[in-house]
Amino acid sequence: MDVKTGLFYFFSIVLLFAAFRVITARNPVYAVLYLVLAFFQASALWLLLKAEFLAIALVLVYVGAVMVLFLFVVMMLDIDTEGARQGFWKHFPLAAIVGVLIVLEMAAVLMGGFRVNEEPHATALVGQAARDFSNTRELGKLLYTQYLYPLEVAAAILLVAMIAAIALTLRQRKDSKQMNAADQIAVKAKDRMAVIKMASTQVRLVDAPAAAQTAENKA
Repeated sequence: MDVKTGLFYFFSIVLLFAAFRVITARNPVYAVLYLVLAFFQASALWLLLKAEFLAIALVLVYVGAVMVLFLFVVMMLDIDTEGARQGFWKHFPLAAIVGVLIVLEMAAVLMGGFRVNEEPHATALVGQAARDFSNTRELGKLLYTQYLYPLEVAAAILLVAMIAAIALTLRQRKDSKQMNAADQIAVKAKDRMAVIKMASTQVRLVDAPAAAQTAENKA
């Protein structure tokens, strides 16, 4: 087994473990963090397949933006985790059947082996166009020509989802103090602080009965 195959199995095992922990973690924050780990392992597998653009896009878009947004929403919203677990055993038989089918399909693929073609030798490349071929360039041409409208629709959906998540966190809550940003910007220094002139030294006023009582105690 070469290094590439070893890395593939390592990333795959970590990916499967992270995906399993996503659905079994009791804390939703931990589930989101395990999903981030799963995305990192998937990007590493794409790097092994020489899909560099897809790997970096997965890290930047999903890990750097979407998953951070999900984590922010999960941590800011009051999620009733106990209520979400009430129907777990009710839907467990169907989920178990689907999981077994997926495991059998993956086992059939793994037992069949991977037929990876060897990399072509440099002498087999014909012409300057073949030597200068870039999958990133070709993917960019395809996205912004044939799939331009689906790309714009996906971008609009992500923008609406981000605005909706921010709007959910800005709702009025009784257990937290809300501050108006406009009032903070319009405030002036004289409204916040008052300078009072006071004498540097003051004469201490001594109560007469208290002074007599102190003298008696000393005597």
